Amino acid sequence: MAALQSQAARFSQVPVSADDPALLIYTSGTTGAPKGALIPQRALIGNLSGFVASQNWFGFDPAHPQQKSGAVFWSPADWAWTGGLLDALLPTLYFGRPILAYQGRFTPERAFALMQRHGVTHSFIPPTALKAMMKAIPQPRAQFKRLKLQAIMSAGEALGEAVFDYCRRELGVTVNEMFGQTEVNYVVGNCSRLWPTRAGSMGRAYPGHRVAVIDEQGKTCPPGVVGEVAVHRRDVHGDSDPVFFLSYWGQPAATQAKFSGDPADSWCRTGDLACMDAEGYFWYQGRSDDMFKAAGYRIGPGEIENCLIKHPAVAMAAVVPKPDAERGALVKAYVVLAPGYWESEALVAELQAFVSGRLAPYEYPKEIEFIDALPMTSTGKLQRRALREQEQQRAAAQAPSVMRLVAAL
Repeated sequence: MAALQSQAARFSQVPVSADDPALLIYTSGTTGAPKGALIPQRALIGNLSGFVASQNWFGFDPAHPQQKSGAVFWSPADWAWTGGLLDALLPTLYFGRPILAYQGRFTPERAFALMQRHGVTHSFIPPTALKAMMKAIPQPRAQFKRLKLQAIMSAGEALGEAVFDYCRRELGVTVNEMFGQTEVNYVVGNCSRLWPTRAGSMGRAYPGHRVAVIDEQGKTCPPGVVGEVAVHRRDVHGDSDPVFFLSYWGQPAATQAKFSGDPADSWCRTGDLACMDAEGYFWYQGRSDDMFKAAGYRIGPGEIENCLIKHPAVAMAAVVPKPDAERGALVKAYVVLAPGYWESEALVAELQAFVSGRLAPYEYPKEIEFIDALPMTSTGKLQRRALREQEQQRAAAQAPSVMRLVAAL
């Protein structure tokens, strides 16, 4: 603030090139300490193809592109991070359309009221917010009869089938899931207006981008095989992909580790696991950091969490490994209860049976702990890492007691 105040109120425009730095945005820190990603000038324009597709052409008619869009945008995403700045504020202003600003705590009731009062047509709503809206107001049209929503983009984590169905059934909107990162934004997603959207899929590569699923050696995985989502430095035309970040601020080693292969012709590893089907749709499996093994089985927490969310008693859920001497780890679920429900042993058994009846036998949570709120980043993403570390600390604290008992025997 002091640096800004020391500068003159008037300034002269300075020419910049496409590769000059434009923004320094810190990653959300879901799996480690946030890193400063240096974003180039070209990314401000490079994001637009993904933005328009994810917003069902943002009120424009592809057959009559000269006609003005009547879109009104709102998002609960903070403008200080990638989702709020590059997925909401800047592209909306680029197209000269109004964006609603609201400074206040998010609640489902307030979200619906704001959208109705101001005629919001397009929005970016993270999955955590949509889940809260679904649980708090299961029939929004009964209370908010003048909603004008035409498109909702959701990103940050897997949406889940229950929320997808809720938005299509109760809001009349097919949510366009999108996948991107601070480092490489708007690279995969859906556009229900122009191509079929498949529930549970994070979509296809947005126009221009080369996206693949690769293995540990950097080779492309066959359809249906799980690997790491990667974005190529060069787009489908052979040019440099404009959405790529320049580097991590002051962390050259971390920047180099992000890429696989020749720096001039390489894949950018995202750290997210998925498989791609024969039609080019990506199916999210989870962060590589969040995957774990329990009794020899590889567990992805997202599928279990989305199953739990379908139960009326569950408002939010997070699944992590609990250290176990015999099996390596147990599947443990942290659950935030929906209003009107209370924790009990009977409810634990009911939730376990609910999951085991829908997923593989080894996926149901062997232990469930009820919690008032899940740890979240400032950008609204679930911090499973905090819960994993808590379980590790608990296990470490119990270990000395076990050793003392063994010694006494």
